[in-house]
Amino acid sequence: MENEQKPKKKMGFTIIKNDPTDGHKGFGIGSLSLENVSPVIIDIEEGTAAIEIGAMHARSATERGIKFTLNREDSEGGKPYWLVWVTIDFKEDGPYYAGVTACEMVVNREKRRGYKVLADHVNRMDKSMKRHIMVTDMDDKSKQILTDFLSSHNQEMWDRSESKLHEDLQVGSL
Repeated sequence: MENEQKPKKKMGFTIIKNDPTDGHKGFGIGSLSLENVSPVIIDIEEGTAAIEIGAMHARSATERGIKFTLNREDSEGGKPYWLVWVTIDFKEDGPYYAGVTACEMVVNREKRRGYKVLADHVNRMDKSMKRHIMVTDMDDKSKQILTDFLSSHNQEMWDRSESKLHEDLQVGSL
């Protein structure tokens, strides 16, 4: 019994709502705050975009009940989607879209299979939080859907956003 050691408790990944250092300088420093990040899912075929908070944990209505793999052929014939991570920040004159990154996803409801690269989704969320704009991989129709969504969601935030976002979302004739 003397040699038996209790396993060490590991500190897991902590997602918190507010500033972890607000009021004290101890536990929680370095934790990740996702307060200003929102997942937007674009249904390319339907021409719609919607905020789906469940996508923060890969549990959006679009993803639910689907087994995702890294093999595109598993979801052959499925619907194409874009998961777009939108980060909001503040300037002197108000909030704006600071980070916008897009990730590809395919869902085949019939087969209950889908294609996505989870590591890419996580990395793109991180890039969005670091105020990067990464939307050039998107097709023109999806760019237009996202542009319409962001500008109609809050025109002032759209107007205050960096010119790179506006430039990267410009489309040719549809």
